[in-house]
Amino acid sequence: MIYNIFSWNVNGIRAVLKKGALQDLITRKSPDILCIQETKAKQGQAEVDFPEYEELWNSAVRPGYSGTAIFSKTKPSTTFNNFPEDLAISYNWQDDQYGTPLDEGRVLTCEYPEFFLVTVYTPNSKTDLSRLQLREKLWDPAFLKYLKDLEKTKPVVVCGDFNAAHTEIDLARPKANVKNAGFTEAERQGIENLVQAGFVDTFRTLHPDAQRYTWWSHWGHAREHNVGWRIDYFFISESLKPHLKSAEIYENIVGSDHCPISIILEF
Repeated sequence: MIYNIFSWNVNGIRAVLKKGALQDLITRKSPDILCIQETKAKQGQAEVDFPEYEELWNSAVRPGYSGTAIFSKTKPSTTFNNFPEDLAISYNWQDDQYGTPLDEGRVLTCEYPEFFLVTVYTPNSKTDLSRLQLREKLWDPAFLKYLKDLEKTKPVVVCGDFNAAHTEIDLARPKANVKNAGFTEAERQGIENLVQAGFVDTFRTLHPDAQRYTWWSHWGHAREHNVGWRIDYFFISESLKPHLKSAEIYENIVGSDHCPISIILEF
């Protein structure tokens, strides 16, 4: 069995459909599974017409904000939205000035025979770092605990927008961004904790020295000059590493401020 899995923060599914970019990706790459972040829509609000695919959605309560979705050629055996209630309670979750990430459709999980697939849209720490503490103290630890709990049953594939660059090689201008959102010590430690817990960064494993990026600011012609960040990832359980055949970044596919990424797993 071969799984060709794509992930893309589309920055609004209606916008990327209007541009024809999502249709083009599906036509050209024919992913077995496509994970989407930042849908900014509920199911039915977007004119999605992909008859080959099962549609799974986890939309934010707030209209036009956040949200995740998975399009899968194979129907998953089970699907879960968000964190389990007991996990949320155990972290004594409280709203911040923006509300609660638990209502923002940020985590969507599907179960397949060989693994759980989790797609995530990690909360942004905000330019003024006003959401950094929530992320450091609540989101990152809770998300890692969730993945490790899943792993007790079967291996895990997790992908999406983690809103942080892990190491200096993962962004074009590391020294200028040391204290900025996306590259603070706390955010980088959140990624490092995933790696230390046994989750494999697929792209970095197969391309250890590659300086390639998945997101570019709208300012200063950043994409034109390739002043970017690698903040979108596929991580897999260590036990899946022998099944990893490729990990790619598609910088030339446009339609969003992020580009798609993919892996191939073969069983």
